[in-house]
This record gives sequence, structure tokens and C-alpha cells, in this order.
Amino acid sequence: MQKNPHNPPALPLPIRHGVMPSYLWLPEGQWSDLLDFLTSQFPDVSTQRWLSRIERREVVDQHGSVLQANSPVKRGMCVFYYREIEDETPIPFSEVILYHDEHLLVVDKPHFLPVTPGGRFLQETLLVRLKKQTGNQHLTPIHRLDRETAGVILFSTTPATRGAYQTLFQHRRVHKTYHALAPHLPDQIFPLVRRSRMEDAEQFFVMREVEGETNSETRIAIIEHRGINDLYELKPLTGKRHQLRMHLASLGAPIVNDTFYPVTLPCKGDDFSAPLQLLAKSIAFTDPINGEYRQFDSAQSL
Repeated sequence: MQKNPHNPPALPLPIRHGVMPSYLWLPEGQWSDLLDFLTSQFPDVSTQRWLSRIERREVVDQHGSVLQANSPVKRGMCVFYYREIEDETPIPFSEVILYHDEHLLVVDKPHFLPVTPGGRFLQETLLVRLKKQTGNQHLTPIHRLDRETAGVILFSTTPATRGAYQTLFQHRRVHKTYHALAPHLPDQIFPLVRRSRMEDAEQFFVMREVEGETNSETRIAIIEHRGINDLYELKPLTGKRHQLRMHLASLGAPIVNDTFYPVTLPCKGDDFSAPLQLLAKSIAFTDPINGEYRQFDSAQSL
């Protein structure tokens, strides 16, 4: 199945509960009708669930025409539908809006809450929550923050100035500070700079360090000692996925409650009593619109 690389000209279904309709372009293939195509492409979605969506008139083509289970399908059609998740796990923590203007929305995100829909999360995501709360369907996260990580994250509120803020991150003009709780390293001298080459590992969504030209860099200092652990201050100069988790683990100090590094543990569901002890504490930059220096700080602590 291939998706058209271009966005459709318009959405034939309205945004519902903060979620835009999903869509896909039909590839080359042979199917007896629409239901045959949908059940073959989405084997994890039951036939009855597709029939329910079709009966609610929530499956349409790119022209907005309502499709039936026996509607003929062919290559080049675009089918729109609403993604649904049965028994979505509620995330019992709330986000806090730190700042909001015509260009930016700055939020203090709790642990466990995904930023965008994906996998087993849809309504219980920061983006969908914020769209429903603000009524702004143009909200878009400007940078990444892992589901397990809490702290400050920026959203663009309008397409008109989104590129200006995205450019700040692309050119590394944003200064981010993280806090992490991890084991004490008595043989290390701090502050230090950790540099390495990081690449995708064979396991899904996990990174590894390999030989080769450096592509990740983190400045690491100790804020205070806490028994067998230290509270670390981390300042990433690059933005590789899982960079902070990987760098501390490679030094011999994996972040407390990290289920990915140094060893990926089997998924046993969320333990809300044991959040990853990693916090995006602050973010600072010179605003590209008005030239003002801005700094936003999380009210959370580890």
C-alpha cells in the first residue's frame, strides 16, 4: 500500500474530537469491493468495526462521496476514514499551558502522555487534548519529546510563522536543558561532554552507538547528589532520538526507570508509579518574529 506523497486538496470529512480524518491512496491490486480492500489492508480491524464506520457514513472518497461496503474500488482512489482505538488507556496526568500567543503555544507535558497520535494512543495524546482545549486545529509540535519524558514542548499555532520556528531547531539556535536522575559515577569527572555516533538499532525504536564520525553531543554536569543517584543537568547540542538516555547509559548511569537502555525490557504496560526520571526542564531562544529572548521553564521536578 502506498500513500500519495502529496496532501489531498481538501478534507471531505470534518475534524472530529480534535482528530483529522486519516486517508490512503489505493495502490495497484485486485479487490472485490471496498470492504474487501479495507479488511485486507487492516487485518487488525474487524469486519464488524469497518461495517459500523460505513453505516455511520464515515468512510468517503476524495470527493466526499459516501462509500458503501460493496462500493467498487480501484487504483488511484483516495479513501478517508476516522482512526479509532478500542479501550484506549487513559493517561491520568494533565498538561499545563505555560504560554500562548498568536504564534506559539508552550506546554509543560506530563510523563506517559504521547505528543502525537500513534500506535495505541489517539485521544490520549497531547496534540489532540490541546486541539480540543484551544479549538485550534492548526496546532503542530515544532520539536520532539518522547512519551516517557516530561517537560517543556513548543507548538506552532499558525502555518504562517511555523517555518521560522522550525528553522531555529534546524540551525541549532535553541538551547534546551534537561534534568535526569541516574546512578552516581564516582570515577567520572564532571562536567563532561559526551560525543558519539548514534544509529538505529535492529530492535524497533532503539538507538545504538557505533564507530564512526560523531553525530551526537551532550554536555553533562551534576546538580546535586542524592544517595546512590545524582541529579544530572544535560544540555544536548544535537537532537538524535534517545540521545540523552543513550549517552548516560553508555557512561554506566542509565536513567532511573528507563526500560530501553542499557537493555530493552519486555513491554508490560505502563507503571504510572515509575516514570522515566527525565525532564525537559527549560528551553530558550531568540524569537524569530520579534527578536525577543524567550525562556520557558517546567514547573515539574524529579
